Amino acid sequence: MNNHLKKQKIMIVDDTPANITVLGKALSENYEICVATNGPDAIKIARNQPYPDLILLDIMMPVMDGYEVCRQLKKSVITNEIPIIFVSALGEVEDEALGFKLGSVDYITKPIHPEIVRARVRTHLALYDQNRELARKVEERTQEVLHTQDVIIHSMAVLAEIRDNETGAHIMRTQFYIKALAEKLMAREEYRDHLNPARVDLLFKSAPLHDIGKVGIADNILLKPGKLTDVEFDEMKNHTVYGRDTIIKAESAFAGKYTTSFLNLAKEIAYTHHEKWNGKGYPEGISGNNIPLSGRLMAIADVYDALISKRVYKSAFSHEKAVKIILEEKGHHFDPVIVDVFFEIQAQFKSIADKFSEEDGYF
Repeated sequence: MNNHLKKQKIMIVDDTPANITVLGKALSENYEICVATNGPDAIKIARNQPYPDLILLDIMMPVMDGYEVCRQLKKSVITNEIPIIFVSALGEVEDEALGFKLGSVDYITKPIHPEIVRARVRTHLALYDQNRELARKVEERTQEVLHTQDVIIHSMAVLAEIRDNETGAHIMRTQFYIKALAEKLMAREEYRDHLNPARVDLLFKSAPLHDIGKVGIADNILLKPGKLTDVEFDEMKNHTVYGRDTIIKAESAFAGKYTTSFLNLAKEIAYTHHEKWNGKGYPEGISGNNIPLSGRLMAIADVYDALISKRVYKSAFSHEKAVKIILEEKGHHFDPVIVDVFFEIQAQFKSIADKFSEEDGYF
């Protein structure tokens, strides 16, 4: 909301000096006044700070009429919220209707009556302030909800990692790996229909839930230091199904209340991140581009982090060895295009791994 210790700024747009004088006298005591005598100048002034809080706009002007000025102002994200009041000698219903259609908040017919102008200006500035304050509160509340959502997701993911004798650093690393891969892919023409900044952000937020299904795996299997038997491994594979089903339940709980785009993507990642490009993965054994892009991205992120991390059944591999193993699995375990991207940004992967290292005491 404006600080009312400072006068609100009103722009008068009119090519007739007498009209500018009348409007200026009516408003200058309570408001800061700026003037434009043609459409192009009005647009230029409106787009520069400090922006007008309200615009009084004549219609019949040379070069560019008021209707076109209004159109241009409403197209710009900088000026589209500024309230516009047409002040015109055109008094036909059609003229007034067009003004409202173009986005004006009011229409005053000349001759100008100062008291009417002051009352209309006062009313619309109050509404403008209220709308901005409401928008601020909605944005503030939205950010609170998103932050709460992120905390819940992270907490659920940490629960799964703790059961697997891992730390939250694995969650952070895989989040940033998948983001790095997706951002690099987004620059490629063939992926522009599948990836955009909003989608990458959803991938980043959804990634922590990729192993949430591990909470359903018995400790004697999940924490076994030796090789799993065939029966035990079959049960371990079920963590993808448990993860999907858990998120489906969460989706049902939120249905109709909050956006669940991130849950839908998290479900996809949890269920498909162990599928392989050659069709020899699980749980369904799907192959190639039939595997959702999110699952193909997480496959590399998850395997890389597993390779460089110490687990109950193995020592940590070096970054170089992890890269070599992933390259060898190009077109077998992993999407060959994503492997190429991974190789291009492998230094970024190592930087992420170093930054979110358990040994450095990040967690």
